[in-house]
Amino acid sequence: MKIQKSFSDRLLTISAYLFMGLFAVICLYPLILTLSVSFSSENDVAIHGYSIFPQGFTFNTYLYIFAHSGSKILKSYGITIFVTAVGTIGALLITTMISFAISIKKLKYRNIIAFLCNFTIIFSAGLIPWYIVCVNYYHLRNSILALILPSIFSVWNMFLLRTYFSYIPPSLYEAAKIDGANYFKIYYKIALPLSKTGILTVGLMYALQYWNDWWNSLMFINDKKLFPLQYYLYNILSNVNAISSGVVPSGAAANITLPAETVKMAVTIITIGPIIFLYPFVQKFFINGIMTGAVKE
Repeated sequence: MKIQKSFSDRLLTISAYLFMGLFAVICLYPLILTLSVSFSSENDVAIHGYSIFPQGFTFNTYLYIFAHSGSKILKSYGITIFVTAVGTIGALLITTMISFAISIKKLKYRNIIAFLCNFTIIFSAGLIPWYIVCVNYYHLRNSILALILPSIFSVWNMFLLRTYFSYIPPSLYEAAKIDGANYFKIYYKIALPLSKTGILTVGLMYALQYWNDWWNSLMFINDKKLFPLQYYLYNILSNVNAISSGVVPSGAAANITLPAETVKMAVTIITIGPIIFLYPFVQKFFINGIMTGAVKE
């Protein structure tokens, strides 16, 4: 028998749907606006401003970007995808291992290890010592590892995963030890599967960090063959802005009209496009409980 909802329940449901719909529109508006301007004419944008509908619809901005740097952009995509994949896997491996270790209460000196990790959040040696260590001692200058190693560990993500691991009942570990499992087997047979939600969340954070990173390439990379996508597009945008603002001598830019505003939006779409498609594949894991299928105490 279907339960009849009261007027207040129906009103609450409608209000919730309206609120979530409005919130979704607010979130989508900047993306739609960016996409629209990237397909607009530069002159129309300069005259009428931004609009959610393309003004003087054209592909000229994308044609300009890919005509001048199409092959290099594709190569930069390859560099960025490689760095994101390898960096995320390596970062998750290191972060989950140390998080699992310090979540074990029997681990000797676990509090000291946690304190040393937390100390690096509060205090930092500074940019210059960090650069000297990376270049002179780790030899990361013009190396693909320069795009991976400096960001391969996050203390914040480590503490986040430690919280997930600490909620796993110790009885599961004790039962596994009775069956002859060592801590490494407990780590990948019990801890990792039961913390899938947390691991995927942290993995997405690492993936976004590597995908959007341009700072490491600015600091360590001079070889254009190793430029990631974000840094290469940053250079394109900087050159366009320099010419449009008159920093470049007028003779060098005579009779050239560059799509400065639309290039900004097109560069944004090129950058964020692929990573957006990652969310639908990861989102379904967020709704799963952290202890799904596990023994609860």
